Amino acid sequence: QVQLVESGGGLVQPGGSLRLSCVASESIFSGYIMAWYRQAPGKQRDWVATIKPDGTTTTYENSVKGRFAISRDNAENTVYLQMSDLKPEDTAVYHCNRPGLIVPWGRGTQVTVSS
Repeated sequence: QVQLVESGGGLVQPGGSLRLSCVASESIFSGYIMAWYRQAPGKQRDWVATIKPDGTTTTYENSVKGRFAISRDNAENTVYLQMSDLKPEDTAVYHCNRPGLIVPWGRGTQVTVSS
């Protein structure tokens, strides 16, 4: 079964931190590039960060560079997004998926940055 399950979101004050997790079915995770995306209210879903299968190479959207860190645990079929120095503009529903070989989207996890 193809499945993506995101978790770890919540309400946080500006400057705060959160760690998101995404557990994927092994069939769609093992050996594939994985990425995080986000969709703010009323906007399209945008790419945030990417990690290669062996975890050695990561790329980030400019607005999150230096604040977010993507990582993965291949033994647990899980990709993470450590978010620091959060800003109100980071408020969105965060999803993970497989860039270039998109599978059905999970429900995502809501991140709200507000004082």
